[in-house]
Amino acid sequence: MILRMDRLLIDLPKPKAPSPNDAAAVQELLGGKYGEMSTLLNYTFQSFNFRGRKELRPFYDLIANIATEEYGHIELVSYTINMLLSGASTQGADPTKAPLSSIKDARNSYHWIAAGQTALPMDSMGNWWNGSYVNSSGNLKQDLLFNFNLECGARANKIRAYESTKDPCARAMIGYLLVRGGVHIVAYARALEKLTGADVGKLLPIPDISNKKFTEAKAHEAKGLHTKLYQFSPSDYSTAGKIWNGPHPEDGQELVFEPLPEGYGAPVPDLEPEPQLNAPMDPDMLADIAKRLG
Repeated sequence: MILRMDRLLIDLPKPKAPSPNDAAAVQELLGGKYGEMSTLLNYTFQSFNFRGRKELRPFYDLIANIATEEYGHIELVSYTINMLLSGASTQGADPTKAPLSSIKDARNSYHWIAAGQTALPMDSMGNWWNGSYVNSSGNLKQDLLFNFNLECGARANKIRAYESTKDPCARAMIGYLLVRGGVHIVAYARALEKLTGADVGKLLPIPDISNKKFTEAKAHEAKGLHTKLYQFSPSDYSTAGKIWNGPHPEDGQELVFEPLPEGYGAPVPDLEPEPQLNAPMDPDMLADIAKRLG
């Protein structure tokens, strides 16, 4: 079971201006092959399908905790896309004035034709995310190796998306995910080391660029966020610290496994209506609904 809280992992600053093309680029981090949908569902299915939990409990707990964190990541990327799309078209309820014509040259037409200027489970070119991206082989060593590669590929795409935009909302989100994704890379490297004895940490970082070059990531690392793996449960999945321990491969700081702090995160942004997209319903209908709800 998943316990859900009505908060985002970080506070997202308001975009400088609506940018549907920035939103399209960020879509890669949601529904691309190496996006957050892929990390979420790979680790979720691997945790559901895990055999031999009694003997290998720390590895199961590690994957399960990371899978749960990924729910928060897809939420964070989705809100970034939604905020970049808010106000991207002309505000107006009169369809004869073609209020959507101002957005018709944006790269991803799904954003306003198939959705209310909101995120969708697709990549930056409008290709839908699909289940073939999920690897749940039944072999722990193979799955951990796949996960390590997946997180490294996700990191490369985050860096390219960061380099594609100067928007503060997009960069705040990417900076945070570079740090948290870095935790997952190190976690899977450490798990492979515990399982096989191989020194996977010598491969890091991939790509060969430090998070400290990114202002938004540097701020989180200064708070030690790159050293923390969180227990996303009040009482379960508690043995991942048997894997997540020792020095961080980049700066030598001690790795810490701890419960997610109470009150972690920030309020969820309230998205403004887009009347040209028939969202929300007209005021009379909303008043009638409010009356029925008492």
